[in-house]
Amino acid sequence: MRAMILAAGRGERMRPLSDHTPKPLLQVRGRRLIEWHLLALAAGGVREVLINCAWLEEQFPATLGDGSAYGLSLHYSLERRDHGGALETAGGIAKALPWLCERGDEAFWVISGDVFMPEFRCDPAAARAFADSTRLAHLWMTHNPPHKPGGDFGIGPDGLAISDAQPDALPGPRYTWTCAGLFRRALFADVPVGTARPLRPQLELGIAQRAISAELFTGLWRDVGTPQRLAELNA
Repeated sequence: MRAMILAAGRGERMRPLSDHTPKPLLQVRGRRLIEWHLLALAAGGVREVLINCAWLEEQFPATLGDGSAYGLSLHYSLERRDHGGALETAGGIAKALPWLCERGDEAFWVISGDVFMPEFRCDPAAARAFADSTRLAHLWMTHNPPHKPGGDFGIGPDGLAISDAQPDALPGPRYTWTCAGLFRRALFADVPVGTARPLRPQLELGIAQRAISAELFTGLWRDVGTPQRLAELNA
């Protein structure tokens, strides 16, 4: 199974650090933030990874190379070169679909390049189970951080994700999506290539179809969104 790391954003909240370095290339505890994901994917048996870039996109291949240092083969989707700027999350994935599903695979990993979750395991058994299912996505959720007390979605007793946009939404706690998950090509069937589109509407559609599952990740997770959070992690 192939994987995609989302790394195209400008990182406005991380300025001035992100003015000259893309946020995923900033150092967190002795490694570039994106390297934690590369190592986790390699440990989970992934061998080919695509990184989408836009802001300072030339720095990614110049810094990470062909991926051999991580036991991977790295590929790059250059959205600024091809489309003039970042395509947002769903738009970036839609552009990458021909490569992600090139060998006939319909499922793939997606991880955001600006979160820190060093204990996350890209479990090959979970990937196989998802590929054999009819789910459109499987999301790993975490307890809500202080800056997002309301969370994103709930998890039902059947393991399906719950959105408050559902008219029959069950009560219960809401969690924050870690920005790590398994996805199926069909979730992005209506996203034209080259169109900027966020991921949340696609997730809402999949949840409404009862086709997205979720589970709680209890390891260390941080949204490395500001210089202060980065400094706290590196302290």
